[in-house]
Amino acid sequence: MAQWTRDELEAAFAGYTAAVEKCVATGDWEHFVQCFTPDATYVEHAYGNFSGHEEIRRWVTRTMGSFPATEMVAFPARWVTIDVEKGWVICEIDNPMRDPGDGSRFGQSNITILRYAGDGLFREEEDVYNPMDFLAQTSAYVKRCAELGTLSEEARRWATKFNVPLPDVHSPTR
Repeated sequence: MAQWTRDELEAAFAGYTAAVEKCVATGDWEHFVQCFTPDATYVEHAYGNFSGHEEIRRWVTRTMGSFPATEMVAFPARWVTIDVEKGWVICEIDNPMRDPGDGSRFGQSNITILRYAGDGLFREEEDVYNPMDFLAQTSAYVKRCAELGTLSEEARRWATKFNVPLPDVHSPTR
């Protein structure tokens, strides 16, 4: 028999989603940190594993406070499935970038596995994605922004760091 009900898992995921939306609106990622138990583990295949609120807070604040995350406008779930027996919520999270100025869309998605702990909190999050797909998407995004003259200075520095050739344009408008 399952330890938690579908309703409880759905409510916990709704709380998680609302917290992420609040983080995007405010820039304060503490709301995200508070979705987890104090001893939670965050498994991030490109960055490593983080244990506990302090490590998760340090990682999410640094990551979401720098390019390319600073130009991601939302993190909606494309689909969600709930495994009541395991207490898992599994979803595909979209990571769309801001409009570069011509209505084009750039973004990648990842699979997120949330392992529930009870009381509305998760004990683990694991994000699964191909970092090379994110790199290619971000490279295309910065090139398009450069073409349109909307490239931020932070994105320009990122392009330089990752040797992304940019078209010859004037100074950024952002």
